Amino acid sequence: MGLEVYIPFVIAAVLLTVAPGPDAIYIVTRTLAQGRWSGFLSSWGIYCGAAIHVVAAALGLSAILASSALAFSIVKYIGAAYLLWLGIQALRSKGTGLSLDGALPILSPWRVFGQGVLVNLLNPKMSIFFLAFLPQFISPDRGPVFVQILALGATVIAIGIVWEAGLILCADRIAGRLRQSRRLTRWMDRAVGAVLVGLGIRLALQER
Repeated sequence: MGLEVYIPFVIAAVLLTVAPGPDAIYIVTRTLAQGRWSGFLSSWGIYCGAAIHVVAAALGLSAILASSALAFSIVKYIGAAYLLWLGIQALRSKGTGLSLDGALPILSPWRVFGQGVLVNLLNPKMSIFFLAFLPQFISPDRGPVFVQILALGATVIAIGIVWEAGLILCADRIAGRLRQSRRLTRWMDRAVGAVLVGLGIRLALQER
């Protein structure tokens, strides 16, 4: 793949990445609630889910979601229900789930990572996004299509990880002082819960 194709792709990928979206909002709220490591684990989990979407697009499985209203709806409502469940848990929190002394959050690292994977994996729009966006920069003349899709998908993921790392560090710096107050941590939990519920409703109302 020549630079005349790859550079425009990178520019487009950067513009799409920096535009605020559900994944970035989820990562920032997790960082505000539980610290930078929770944010990083959520980010890595989300982009692990994105990698699965890229492989699915390369294998052509994403076409099923794009063509089947039933398959799209099933994945969509499962994802929406999961976000609503996470949001309700946060809304019911008494503020004890946050680390007041700067230590790691009570929530286990694997659970934080797993939630990130599911948030991305259960968003059918992500699968269709990769299926629609990546092929625009692919040509059979440049080599195996499967390899090209994986390479472009890896580029999008790398750009996203770098961008969201900056968001996480900024959010953690802002939240550092807020975590000193249990009352504020309780309100931060409420804010996180409201955002997650909003994302769940937004996903449920999305059309194919």
